[in-house]
Amino acid sequence: MRKSIYETGPAGDAASAEGLARFSAELTNIKATKAALLHLRRGLKYAGADQFDRAEKAAMEAAALDPKLFYAWHLMGIARDKLNNRAGALEAYEKALALSPESPAIANDLGRLAYRMEMWPQAEALFRHCLAFKPGAPEASNNLGALLRTQMRYDEAIEVLKTSLLAHPREGMVWITLGTVLSDAGRFDEAVTFYEEALRLNPRDPKAHYNLSGVQFAIGQEEAAITRCLNAFPLAKQPLDGTMMRFSVGVMSLGSGDLTQGWKYYGARLEPSFNEPIHYYAKSERWTPETDIRGRHLMLFGEQGLGDEILFANVLDTVLEDLGPEGKLTMAVTDRLVSYFQRSFPDVEFSAHVTMSKEGSAHRFAPAIKDWSGIDYWAPMADMLSKYRPSVDSFPNRPQGFMKPDPERVEYWRGVLSALPGAKIGLLWTSLIINSTRHLYFSPFEDWAPVLTTPGVTFVNLQYGDRSADLEFVRERFGVEIYQPEGIDLKNDLDEVAALSAALDLVVGVSNATFNIAAAAGAPAWLISTPRVWTWLGTDRYPWYSQVKAFARGKERDWTGVMAQVAQALGEHLGHGTRLAATG
Repeated sequence: MRKSIYETGPAGDAASAEGLARFSAELTNIKATKAALLHLRRGLKYAGADQFDRAEKAAMEAAALDPKLFYAWHLMGIARDKLNNRAGALEAYEKALALSPESPAIANDLGRLAYRMEMWPQAEALFRHCLAFKPGAPEASNNLGALLRTQMRYDEAIEVLKTSLLAHPREGMVWITLGTVLSDAGRFDEAVTFYEEALRLNPRDPKAHYNLSGVQFAIGQEEAAITRCLNAFPLAKQPLDGTMMRFSVGVMSLGSGDLTQGWKYYGARLEPSFNEPIHYYAKSERWTPETDIRGRHLMLFGEQGLGDEILFANVLDTVLEDLGPEGKLTMAVTDRLVSYFQRSFPDVEFSAHVTMSKEGSAHRFAPAIKDWSGIDYWAPMADMLSKYRPSVDSFPNRPQGFMKPDPERVEYWRGVLSALPGAKIGLLWTSLIINSTRHLYFSPFEDWAPVLTTPGVTFVNLQYGDRSADLEFVRERFGVEIYQPEGIDLKNDLDEVAALSAALDLVVGVSNATFNIAAAAGAPAWLISTPRVWTWLGTDRYPWYSQVKAFARGKERDWTGVMAQVAQALGEHLGHGTRLAATG
């Protein structure tokens, strides 16, 4: 899924040259012990040279000499923040703000940290506190707007940002964020207007080009969107901006069917400056598409979400063919998927990967691999796609799927389901992860009415998480009882989910982890999606799973049209008496 630059956090940098210059200027008028001020000024010089460990030490010495010197605590917070010592930074910032509660700068810096730590109420209070002293301040307004956007409080975000623009109409940053809020709300035409105004103010703003390209792609201007992003590469001033633009070109290129360019730039997801990158711990040589792996030992890491690990496993059969009978494949996947993968690919050695946070970054390990000396090459799983899935035509036609549910459990679930009337159809309608961008990919449940009221069907819940409110809504609104299978944890018992899915006549729903599990098992499946999702690879189908029938809503946000199409198709299938069940 395409990421927005603004998903990385609020704007501003307390350690910027401009911020440190303001900090230094304020020291000329304060009263403090001479020795404390000397340490503080020395700490500022260290911060300006990006020597934040030394800046922290100098700030601590200043605070020890003058504990009420809030500037010392403020600098200490900045240094610790830059050193990814979030707990220490939080403590220092809070002490600074307690000593100087009317400081907008401290409140804004602390708010940014709280935002990154997902302390939403605290961050909101701090940004509002800052704005109480500096109404309409662009940076604090931008940050509050970004926070409200994260919580999908779009109307509030728009009001905050418009207020700031009335006072500061030349602040391109605020124009961009307002455009992003409107884009997330599905108001694409308005979003274009705001991005274009940001570019009128600064034609070389990389973030404006980046976000405008995303909207252009969403409204069908695919070539213009990709060209804009490609041309904006040289404008990137920060590593993050360049990385995210390269990744965006990759995703948009894949979505338009140009897999060569797509896989090339999709590799940006592994750059250190990517938004929330994962660093892989491996002790062998990194695989490249030019590597000859015949007869070698290759190790692959599952990457991204659980559903992605299933999706990318589309390529494993081809990788095994290339390794040959003398070669060996070892893989680390999500722990809940190990048994499903092991049954599906018995010649591969599977274990669980573990991801740990260290100094603000995610690091992924394969603890079961104690000795790397016999492993020739390693790679993240999606790297294989550039070589083994270079075009849409290279995706094999295998309607039976490429993963194997437990046949005994498939028969068990067929027996259970046989007691239910009509066709048994699995239902998926949302994801556990719904944020300011992802909500656009899922239809409101009330729009499912024509599907759910199809006669001759028993719908079976496959949706993980507590969905009791949704099930009650359907029962009261439509008079439909969705069957809840007993004795299965739909989030964690993924082997059982695969078997249950394969026992159904059909699975209908959105692309989430369970849909991928079902489709990979060969279950007949219908995917309901937004248009131009990159995984369609520029086609009108879903190449990853040949038996999947894909339905997409139109450019507008109205889901009723596509739901009517699904309902009609379902009625036709049931009318023909076609048995849709997988063979298991």
